[in-house]
Amino acid sequence: MLNTHRLETAEADIVYDVHGPLLTADGRPPLFMIGQPMDASGFATLVSYFPDRTVVTYDPRGLGRSSRKDGRVDHDPTIQATDVHAVIEALGVGPVEMFASSGGAVTALALVAAFPHDVTTLVAHEPPLISVLPDAGAAERARGGVRDAYEAKGSNAGMAAFIAMTSWRGEFDDDYFAQPAPDPGQFGMPSEDDGSRDDPLLSDRSWAVSSYRPDLDALASAPTRIVIAVGEESAGVSPGAAPWPPPNCSASGRACSPATTAASSGASSDTPANPRPSRASCARSSTATTDAVFRLAVDLARTWWPADTASRSRRPCAAGCRRSLGRPRPGPNAGPMSIQVQPRPAVAMNIRI
Repeated sequence: MLNTHRLETAEADIVYDVHGPLLTADGRPPLFMIGQPMDASGFATLVSYFPDRTVVTYDPRGLGRSSRKDGRVDHDPTIQATDVHAVIEALGVGPVEMFASSGGAVTALALVAAFPHDVTTLVAHEPPLISVLPDAGAAERARGGVRDAYEAKGSNAGMAAFIAMTSWRGEFDDDYFAQPAPDPGQFGMPSEDDGSRDDPLLSDRSWAVSSYRPDLDALASAPTRIVIAVGEESAGVSPGAAPWPPPNCSASGRACSPATTAASSGASSDTPANPRPSRASCARSSTATTDAVFRLAVDLARTWWPADTASRSRRPCAAGCRRSLGRPRPGPNAGPMSIQVQPRPAVAMNIRI
């Protein structure tokens, strides 16, 4: 069952889709999926994998079916967060669970910071946050190179430059900038200029997304459970400058358990051996913003470990192994979130919400 709605606000008309009944038999909240600059159509296949969930998707303002009335052409995650908040309020069923990918993950972080009670669990998949990279200045220069190629020769040249940038391994150094401009043909694209100059990915219209700096204090104080997720095939691409192992990790480079604090996890007093991590698991992550995702994973994950310590191992696992972290879901939405982490050099996070 699919119902499409249009939410009219003073600045934009936001179109969103509800796949399934809002009031479910098991009482689970809707699962909201958002992207940027991808609109709802990009989630069609993923939605089909969740037949037991009510899934909500939407088109960000100015993209897809959503129109804007604010006279702007840029895409700002704080503004988009306000739109997502308006949709959640329009749903009228309380806080949601959220899977947010790429620029949508940045919007979601802005949403949790501004409206901390909108989301119970956020899986933020590869947020492209240049601002927190150790080589942020060079990364911004590389991003500018994509824009310049796009403005000079159109979408094919711009996309070739984007692929080259996001495929670069390590920090953006002199070797990167000394490369000749990539040929679109090597990626199976024609070299002709298609005349496009308003693409939200290849132009500078979404630079506010990749330049966004998360409000760490607001995220740390929010009740939302935040999980930073990365794709297994993203391991190693640029800029991969995060030190390995990070603080609190085994010097051998193997996976290790998170640093924990004595802070209460909300468990009953008869389960003292139930620490809550103050840092995320030591999982290497990467995309065009490897270090950004890694740093957020270290600083922002707000989950707790099950009282049944038999469900996990505190010991570092051998190189190449995978650890399954079963984490309890709070309140009436009982059920585990399964995350599998494969240590360096690749990371696999298979998430079941």
